[in-house]
Amino acid sequence: MARFKEGDRVKVKSRPTTPEESAVTYYFDHMGGLTGTVENYYNDQEIAVNVDLESLPDVAKRVHKDATKRMRNKFEDNISNEIKNQLSNEELKFTPHYVLLVRAEDLEKA
Repeated sequence: MARFKEGDRVKVKSRPTTPEESAVTYYFDHMGGLTGTVENYYNDQEIAVNVDLESLPDVAKRVHKDATKRMRNKFEDNISNEIKNQLSNEELKFTPHYVLLVRAEDLEKA
């Protein structure tokens, strides 16, 4: 039985990264300490975690904020005024999710 299920609050364990992991992108140091919610559970090697933006380190927050601005601008540039007028301000000012694939062994309940 899976230790985690969709909707669980989780935290990525902080630990050193091995060179082998970095080569195959299993775990990186910047992931340690992030909190979030299990979005999808595929198997113990692939768990999609929707990261809480507040838990991101300052550099990652800034990068996410800049990427969000670019996505919003691109979205607005590619829709007609008619469609734009049908969308709420909240829909136009969306915030994209920050999702990581994490192994079960690198997660703990939050």
